[in-house]
Amino acid sequence: MTGYAFPGFLKRHEVTVEPYLGESAYGPRYGPPVAVVGLLERRIRVVRGQNGEETTSSGTFRTRLDAGADIGAESRVTLPDGTTTTVIAVVPHDGGGLPVPHLLEVQLE
Repeated sequence: MTGYAFPGFLKRHEVTVEPYLGESAYGPRYGPPVAVVGLLERRIRVVRGQNGEETTSSGTFRTRLDAGADIGAESRVTLPDGTTTTVIAVVPHDGGGLPVPHLLEVQLE
């Protein structure tokens, strides 16, 4: 048995992601907004950012593995309640053939 796609019953929340494009003379630049569905967990914890430094995360958003094209570190995310936050790190989980869901874990600032 192989792993499977992100299960439909976990698609409880919709967030809006604006992919980070880099810095400009006026600050960060973002791409067009993309709606992404998944499961949002609001819990404060310590995580490691893309640079390896420890930082505090206010929540984790889990979604389909192929959403990684839209979501990267420093992307801007608008949560269902209208709160805007930034992506600290993105961690792909590929079951490697095990019967578990393939998903993308997005750690939020």
